[in-house]
Amino acid sequence: MILQALASYYERLAAENSVAPEGFKRVEIPFLVILSHQGGFVGLQDTRTLSGRKLVARTFIVPEQRERSGSKAWQTTNLLWDHYGYVFGWPKSESENDKEMARKQHETFVAEVKKFYATCPEDAEVGAVGRFLEFENFDAVFNHPSWKSCAKIPGCNLTFQVEGQVKLVCQSESVKGFIASGAGASVKDEEEEDGSLPDIEGFCLVTGQVGPVARLHPRTPISGAKSNAKIVSFQKNMGFDSYGKLQSYNAPTSKKAAFAYTTALNEMLAKNSRQKLFVGDATTVFWAEKKNEIEDVFADIFGESAKENPDQVTKAVRVLYEAPKAGVLPLTDDHSRFHVLGLAPNAARIAVRFWHAGTVGEMASNIRDHFDDMTIVHADYQTPYCSLNELLAATATETKDPKKTNRVYFRGKYYDVEPNLAGNFMKAILADTPYPQTLLAAAIRRCRAEREITYPRAALIKAVLTRAARFYQHSEKEVGMALDTGNTNIGYRLGRLFATLEKIQEDVSREEGRELNTTIRDRFYGGASSTPVTAFPYLIKLKNHHLSKLKNKGLAVKREILIGEIMDGVIDFPTHLTLQDQGRFAVGYYHQRQTFFTKHETN
Repeated sequence: MILQALASYYERLAAENSVAPEGFKRVEIPFLVILSHQGGFVGLQDTRTLSGRKLVARTFIVPEQRERSGSKAWQTTNLLWDHYGYVFGWPKSESENDKEMARKQHETFVAEVKKFYATCPEDAEVGAVGRFLEFENFDAVFNHPSWKSCAKIPGCNLTFQVEGQVKLVCQSESVKGFIASGAGASVKDEEEEDGSLPDIEGFCLVTGQVGPVARLHPRTPISGAKSNAKIVSFQKNMGFDSYGKLQSYNAPTSKKAAFAYTTALNEMLAKNSRQKLFVGDATTVFWAEKKNEIEDVFADIFGESAKENPDQVTKAVRVLYEAPKAGVLPLTDDHSRFHVLGLAPNAARIAVRFWHAGTVGEMASNIRDHFDDMTIVHADYQTPYCSLNELLAATATETKDPKKTNRVYFRGKYYDVEPNLAGNFMKAILADTPYPQTLLAAAIRRCRAEREITYPRAALIKAVLTRAARFYQHSEKEVGMALDTGNTNIGYRLGRLFATLEKIQEDVSREEGRELNTTIRDRFYGGASSTPVTAFPYLIKLKNHHLSKLKNKGLAVKREILIGEIMDGVIDFPTHLTLQDQGRFAVGYYHQRQTFFTKHETN
């Protein structure tokens, strides 16, 4: 299902002429070696442009990268492009081993160019590259002003262009014909010494057609994974083979389908792609069966607003709500297929963390439900919609351990989220199912540990409770977005009471002109929210002491009336609160606090 959807997406990109043809791929090439028609060196062209504070190299369509690793990796080179070790014999360090390795890499590159030129002697541009490499007079290159910048980039890729030409040498018609004939393919096993195994015809599980089966699939590395990571791969001679089949012959996929799905995936995984986002440790990609507006806003809906565009998330979410106002078809009425795929690093392979396929309309409706459930009263300066990573960060502690695999990045910091929590959260949003209870537990745990009920935490707790009540049809009243004086749940009422008691303490300190080092929230929140009977009797006595010190008797009476309204019908404080009622306690506290700091206008 996943590979079929990716292969179909490649067909869409190919029809739009926005993807590399078979046998080619997009690669970042920071520098171009400009040659004369006779093969003389003209200059180095820097393709990088400033993006924020970083220089980002331009991507070019070049012959597909060839697989290589192990002790004999230097024997494999790419066609007419590669890093400076192959192109110029430039070592990555001054050690003798690296110098010797660069020398061998360069010999392989030169031999490959000569071999290719022999198949197309009429190609003048390839001939210019051959003459340039034959003379091996690279002093002009190394003395060029741009070479120092090139040498500073680890494994800097280079390729050739003849002056006056628009295309690269590796984009010539002879190169395209060479690759189309199959002669340019050299995807071979890292452990295979003899790459001369014959092609095997088989039934492709992706396309349903009979054709040459790919023994190895092209790599599709994601953030945190090894550079040779793949979605489909079988380690040799390790007990994963069945019926004597070798490697990926165990999951037969035609070479054409393997190229199609990996190319489509790599297009979405590209550095500047607008069709990917990070959900916890999962790199998430998304696409529609045909060009759709939701592809342009999906990353912004769940992403974090940039500093230069603080309303980025808000504007993206409004697309889901305001289409009818603009006189266009609402996204909720769009029946085009839409796919979301979450991939996470896992040893040498890539793990599928989550996969969701539906229509654009279903997806838009489910995402709207998510933001409706998350809606809660907040300060004017706070954004109306919390990003996914902001919500996840609210459930976790900050971490600086680079080896953590479940980290969430938010506003320049990393947070150590519980394993699988981010993926399960995303799945619940996309499928419109109850949020995982571990989300509620994690949010409540952070409230107790930090003794602070922030806007994202309150929104998260409220959403989990609201969705659970809707799906499981609990008898408890649904938690609202703002203060609900008619909510009689004991947890919600005690949260309101706790906020009122804290406000009375603050009223006294403000009248006395002093600042509180600690409030009752700092000292008693954990006990009050989980075992009320251990905290509230003492807090009620403390309240009486605070009210007696208030000089503003009108305010004192107002606070007493509020406490009476909150406690109406409550006889005893419970010995403990369930996890759900602890969540209602947090929301009740948050609602009451927001009411205290909201200006009330009267007509």
